[in-house]
Parts: sequence; C-alpha cells; structure tokens
Amino acid sequence: MLIRRLPEQEFVALFALIMSLTALSMDAILPAFSSISSDLNIQNHQHTQWIITVLILGMSFGDILFGPLSDAIGRKNSIFLGVGIFISGSIIVVFSTSLPMLLVGRAIQGIGLAGPKIVSRALIRDLYCGAAMARILSYVMMVFILVPMLAPIFGQFIMSLSSWRWMFVVLIVQALMASIWLFCRQMETLPCGSRIPLDRSRLIKDARFILSRRDVIAYTLVSGCILGGLFLYLSIAQSLFQDVYQVGNKFTWYFALLAGFSGVSNFFNGRIVQKIGMMKCVVSALSVLLCSSFLLFLATLFYSGKPPFWLFMGLGAAMFSCLGMVFGNVNAMAMEPLGKIAGLGASMISSLSSFTAIVAAAFVGQFYHFSVMPLAAGFVLFTSLALLFLKVAKQGSVVSISHAYWLEEIYRDKAK
Repeated sequence: MLIRRLPEQEFVALFALIMSLTALSMDAILPAFSSISSDLNIQNHQHTQWIITVLILGMSFGDILFGPLSDAIGRKNSIFLGVGIFISGSIIVVFSTSLPMLLVGRAIQGIGLAGPKIVSRALIRDLYCGAAMARILSYVMMVFILVPMLAPIFGQFIMSLSSWRWMFVVLIVQALMASIWLFCRQMETLPCGSRIPLDRSRLIKDARFILSRRDVIAYTLVSGCILGGLFLYLSIAQSLFQDVYQVGNKFTWYFALLAGFSGVSNFFNGRIVQKIGMMKCVVSALSVLLCSSFLLFLATLFYSGKPPFWLFMGLGAAMFSCLGMVFGNVNAMAMEPLGKIAGLGASMISSLSSFTAIVAAAFVGQFYHFSVMPLAAGFVLFTSLALLFLKVAKQGSVVSISHAYWLEEIYRDKAK
C-alpha cells in the first residue's frame, strides 16, 4: 500500500499542533496557581504543585499504554483515542469545584496526552528514516521546546481576559481542530496487514529486541541527560530570574528569549542535518554545550554564585542554541532501527528518557538555593554523561532495519 505524504510544511505544522498540546497543558497553567488556590479554596498553596505532578504521572502511565496500542490498532485511531481521553479530562477540570476533582481531571488529561505525544513519533518513523526523519523531528521539536517556554505568556494572556478555566476550553478547541485536520488530511501509516496484535509474549519479545540494542538505549540516555538539564532549568527558572536577578514581571520575556535560541537551532538543524549527518550535529552541539556550561560554572565560582546578568544570558543563549541540535537527532537515531515496532519503541524510549531526566533534575535541583551554581554544574554533569553515552552508542549494536523487520516476521510466524 502506497502511503501518500502530506507536503512537508503542512505535515510539520499538523504534528507541531498536536504535540504542543502536551506543553501547553503543562506550563500554560503556571501563572494561574494563585487564582486556582483562591477559586478552589486550597489552604496549603504547596498542594497546587500536584497540578503538574499528577499530569506527568498520568502521561507516564499513558506512555506505556499507547505505544503497543498504536502498533495494534493503527496510528490515527490511537491519536483519536488519546485526544478523546484528554478532552474528557479537560471537561472535568473546567467544571472542577475542589482540588481532588481537579487532580482527577489532570490525571485523565495526562493519560490522554500520551497518545498524541507517543504515537506522533511512531507515525513520523513510519514515513521517514535517517536524516530525513531527523529533519522532520527537528522542526516538530522546535515547536515542542518553544511552546513550554512561551506557554506562561499564553497563560498570562488568557488570565488577563477571563478565568483560568478558559485555558482548558482553548485546549479543547485546539485538540478538536488538530483531530479534524488529522482525520481529513493524513493517511493511516500502519495498514491493517502490518499491525501487531496485543499479545504479552510478543510484547516481551519485542521489548527484549529493543533492550538488546545498545545503541538505542545509549541514544535514549543521551536524550534523557540533556532533557534532565532542561527540566532542571524549568524547575528553577522563575526563582533564578525573579529572586536571584530581580527582573520582576520581565521574567516571562527573558524566559521566552532563551527559548527563541533553542527554536532557531532546531530550525537550523533541520536545514543542515542531511548535509553533514546526525552524528556530527550531535557531537558538535554537545561539545559547545559542555564548553559554554563549563564557562558558566567558572563564572559562578568567580562571582560567588551570581554572575552578571548579561553573562548569564549570553552563556545561556549559547547553551540553549545547542539543545535544538540534540533532541531531534538523538530521537531519530534511537528510533531508526525499530521499524514496524516503532510504537512500542517510542513508548520505551520516551519512558526511559523521561525517567532519566526526572531523576537527574530532581537530584541536582535539591541543591538549589538562590544560586546559578546548580544549573551550571548540572549541565556540565549531564552533558559529560551524554558524551559518554554517545561514545557507547557509536560502538553499539549493528543490526540493520531490514534485519529488525526479519526478526519481526519470525515473531509473527511463531505467534500464528
């Protein structure tokens, strides 16, 4: 069956819209915490942190579910199912009258969001491979990275017009628009004859195949290390800008400025990756990231934890310019050998990289005390580990995609 591809610009726009649901759901609500506490009569304001935590936990559960499900029922059906679950959770949030009811809605939202997040990667893998896949992922990841950093501005804008509940109404509309667009324009990329029934023994075999790929695991850990640095930054950014550097309400704009450098580097990566190759892009980006983060570390030592703001922003711009050169490429390299089991592969890659990032960010974040030092030291540590894992990946399993397909056919024959 010949699968017709959408024009590249439309394809990128569609899946950027779909995947940005995750970032907006997570970060757009940050400026609304005080309003939610007042509206729902939350006495302990620290309990509002669960609004984010529960969403992430829901996504973690959904990550495991939607990968193999998309291999069994198809990519589009899985995305529609995830969007339906997300909309159900959003409706609960909109009409919530207490914190527990809000958290139930957020958990359901998280489970649903895993569908578009995971299955989109598998669908992209169905249509593209190698440097072409890295180019598409770079463009999509450009939006995926930009949105969470710009989301607080979006949240502030909605809050200036109406209640915090309207943020979720806007997200429901976005989810419906993306679903209609997907239904009308994108063909199913996994035909019925290529689907893999949900079978425990088959899932175990496929999981073993993925785990046997040392290169896949190493690339996933590279992604997890750098994502850990990003999570660390996101968790302390507001305090860094407002408490350490006293920028006040300009925080969201400086936040967005650094995000812009990451977005530009994603776009730049998409233009050059097919010319110089994914590995060269990643090695170059990690090398620059290590140098710039080490310079920031030295500056924090020299200036007792608080380098001048211009120096912090300058080195921060250099660091964020490297992120866009890493994520799209390492995700493409990790997905490359997985072929028809891209759904399960996307689930396992996302789960492992997210777990690595959360643990790494939480470990370093506990040392934060109104100083730039933990951020600089964290990026030096995470980038050094990423370079080590990249070296392991270069020496990893040498199994072709066609060989992966051959293994899958053996599994299918045995299942029959």
